Amino acid sequence: MRATTRTTTGTTTGTGSLQGRLANRVREGGDRGSSILEFTGFLPILILIGLACIQLGLIGYGLSQAGTGARAAARTASLDGDGVAAGVASVSDWLDPEVDAPLGAGDTTTATVVVHVPAIIPIFGDFDLDASATMPNDQDD
Repeated sequence: MRATTRTTTGTTTGTGSLQGRLANRVREGGDRGSSILEFTGFLPILILIGLACIQLGLIGYGLSQAGTGARAAARTASLDGDGVAAGVASVSDWLDPEVDAPLGAGDTTTATVVVHVPAIIPIFGDFDLDASATMPNDQDD
């Protein structure tokens, strides 16, 4: 024998009644599978946040590389070396560095490095970041 219960709406419920189980599902709201739809709707926002985090990381890396290149270029130029070559060599090639390291007149030499960070999210353009460094000139007395 199957255990069935008659509800106030006239339907039967029980362990063996398919009609009863379907009626319970309809009464309970039928939200089965809604979490995957919510996740699918929220997924583009999550991807955008992830790409923005990666972009911020690349910008930070670009700033670090520009600073390193500027220090290397200024130090080499202050020692009467090729500051441009030293600056370019100390920066990652994919950042396409532009180095300006003239031998300074007087007591210091200032070098400037501009790096180009590509945009991951195409809505924004590429980022040009610059850094400058000043080093004392080598004085042989």
